[in-house]
Amino acid sequence: MIELPTLTNAEPIRKPEWLRVKLPVGKEYLRVREIVDTYKLHTICQSGNCPNMGECWGAGTATFMILGNICTRGCSFCAVATGRPTEYDTDEPRRVAEAIKLMGVKHAVITSVNRDELKDRGAEIWYQTVRLVKEYSPQTTIETLIPDVKGAWEALYRIISAGQEVVSHNMETVERLYRKVRPQAKYQRSLEQIRRTKEYGKRTKSGVMLGLGETKEEVFKIMDDLVENGLDILTLGQYLQPTKAHLEVVEFIHPDTFEMYKEEGLKRGLKYVEAGPLVRSSYHAERHVNV
Repeated sequence: MIELPTLTNAEPIRKPEWLRVKLPVGKEYLRVREIVDTYKLHTICQSGNCPNMGECWGAGTATFMILGNICTRGCSFCAVATGRPTEYDTDEPRRVAEAIKLMGVKHAVITSVNRDELKDRGAEIWYQTVRLVKEYSPQTTIETLIPDVKGAWEALYRIISAGQEVVSHNMETVERLYRKVRPQAKYQRSLEQIRRTKEYGKRTKSGVMLGLGETKEEVFKIMDDLVENGLDILTLGQYLQPTKAHLEVVEFIHPDTFEMYKEEGLKRGLKYVEAGPLVRSSYHAERHVNV
């Protein structure tokens, strides 16, 4: 077994030039922020410290996060707050739908925190949100980036029956690193969730972070596992440490390596691969609707 290198006593790896991003600026960015604040909404852009927030908000798009901003999971890579959620806002679906209509979004991405304490894992709020977005903005296409439902398959089917075009569930990392990166998740269970989603008839998507100590062979294996379980679209991006309390970056992956992975993924049967240091699961999501 290959051990994950420990860097706690070493100097942090310096970010390379290709990871430089522009600060969020501009009228469109400010307009989106005002709408998000006015409707008291959460976005993974803010909660997850996404490096592409300036670019996406500047283009008038955002990834909305429903079911509050406190997650019941404690993943060691994620900047979203962990704890016992108290928020269960049945009016949230309407506010999300109104905000998306006001923004004139052509393709909406909706995600959520994990709500493991709820019997339906938040499925009803999910369902109502998608249905209302479709009602308020019939021409808007939707991607739902959904969490692990812990095998509550009735909840999964309720979520994905709402009419969204793309259903995404992120694997996040290779099988060997699951216990370290996603201690409350299971590699095979997430694969099964993707397989069940595909069998339901949905376009399937997943995302994987690189730079946590995985090998190229392990990346190839997760690609093969995903293809075997019916995945259509894969995003590959560089892991960036959100705070000192989270996992450290083991390696910064060169853009040429990302390009190699993209070519390999397509060779192995994936329909579309978005790969690059700053790629995140909802980056260029509008391109993934019709692949």
